[in-house]
Amino acid sequence: MNRLHTLLKALDRTLLTGMLRGIEKEGLRVGADAMLAQTPHPAGLGSALTHPHITTDFSESQLELITGVHTTAEACEAELVEIHQAVYRELGNELMWGASMPCRLPARDRDIPLGRYGSSNVGRSKTVYRNGLAHRYGRRMQTISGIHYNFSLPAGAWPALQAAEARGGSLEAYRNAGYFSLIRNFRRHSWLLLVLFGASPAVSRCFVAGRSHALDALSQDSLYLPHATSLRMGPLGYQSDAQSALAVSYNSLAGYAASLNRALTEPYPPYEAIGVHEGDDYRQLSTTLLQIENEFYGTIRPKRRIRSGERPLHALGERGVEYVEVRCMDIDPFQPVGIGAATMKFLDVFLLHCLLQESPPDSPAEIAALLANQHRIADRGREPGLSLRRGETEIALSDWASQLLAECAPIAQALDDAHGGSAHRDALDAAARALRDPDTLPSARVLAGIAARADQSFIGFGLAQTLAHRAVLARHPQDPNWVARWQAMAQDSLDEQRRIEAADTLPFEVYRARYIEQPLMSGEQFRLPA
Repeated sequence: MNRLHTLLKALDRTLLTGMLRGIEKEGLRVGADAMLAQTPHPAGLGSALTHPHITTDFSESQLELITGVHTTAEACEAELVEIHQAVYRELGNELMWGASMPCRLPARDRDIPLGRYGSSNVGRSKTVYRNGLAHRYGRRMQTISGIHYNFSLPAGAWPALQAAEARGGSLEAYRNAGYFSLIRNFRRHSWLLLVLFGASPAVSRCFVAGRSHALDALSQDSLYLPHATSLRMGPLGYQSDAQSALAVSYNSLAGYAASLNRALTEPYPPYEAIGVHEGDDYRQLSTTLLQIENEFYGTIRPKRRIRSGERPLHALGERGVEYVEVRCMDIDPFQPVGIGAATMKFLDVFLLHCLLQESPPDSPAEIAALLANQHRIADRGREPGLSLRRGETEIALSDWASQLLAECAPIAQALDDAHGGSAHRDALDAAARALRDPDTLPSARVLAGIAARADQSFIGFGLAQTLAHRAVLARHPQDPNWVARWQAMAQDSLDEQRRIEAADTLPFEVYRARYIEQPLMSGEQFRLPA
């Protein structure tokens, strides 16, 4: 019996039905003309600093909606629907853009507004961090939106898996090693998610204004690549030349921390030239390659809830990995809230496969090959006969995908046995059908939808889908008490922001310096082997 079957057998029904997931979904606020909104974060949505479910990402006009943690995909989707309904109640004539690649953007980069979080030190630091991103990468790149899928196993799964493998050592060390094993395999195989769920093959010309690109003309205002799956995840999307030299290892928590530590602590000359501030005008939080850990772009991250003022790496070292954050999912423009329960079920199967399958250590050569595969899929993922790099050889995408889906089959069966029904097997079957008929993939459907329009406009397509989403959400059944609940939540968040602002005593420069200078690599988990 191989490792996957041994470990899968150790997960009983209670453990399989106790898996946890949550979603963070970004989306731009736009006007009826599909232009990026220039209005402040709506007051009726509460404080972007302290609201538990509604905040902003890079831009003041970029909403981020955050669900709680759920044991079923259906409950997660239902909460995401309710959060969207709460948002639309306060948006007036504005809309929440229903695609990953952005809406119409202002002609001047500086007219894309940064997120604002009030006058407290923590709120001000959030805006300064975003100003740093603007100086380093430009504001347009930051308007790309996506969906982050947070996933974890229930606490009881880890001792069961450890016993099945007869592994010694502490449970925390085993759990950390397990999550990093998952991450390594995810990075090897996440190209499959870009093929199946990538939905950003086209973009408005305004997005690439002033940038070199290799896109083809689709219409007067739109550009595309004919076989692209996710321009968001390709060279045109969330990428950084400066970060390309970071060969971050995921072989252990200690190795991961060591990979990032230098980028977080040593000045980087091009960013030193920007400077931290001129008088009271702060340009960035620091002059290091990464201002903070979240600046590192990756398809997946090890995560741990942090305490107030705590650095994420410090939290990981002190208390270990709590969950993983999948960051490569495009917004599905054919789903009212950008993702559906069926996609979540596929992700659950896929992530369990990444955890349970053998996961050899990564290497700098493999890390480089994985990035090349990601870009190849992002730009050419539906190209007939496409191959990918696996080890020392090339393998046909279709062959590798079929192998992965076959390996996922017993996991889907086990999840269906635990939950009842056939939803997980149905999700795998749907993936297999889509791979056999690439015209049914979301990226192909987006291009078909654009082509069906008289203007062949990405913006026109995106606006039509966004309007349709709003109409669906308006018709969706609602809890009679939901309005009062969301109003109270918004008011509580505003009150909490005021308390934070009233409690500040440190000058901002002192606060910034203390945060940046915190030790990153304390904790037993960060001790590298001798």
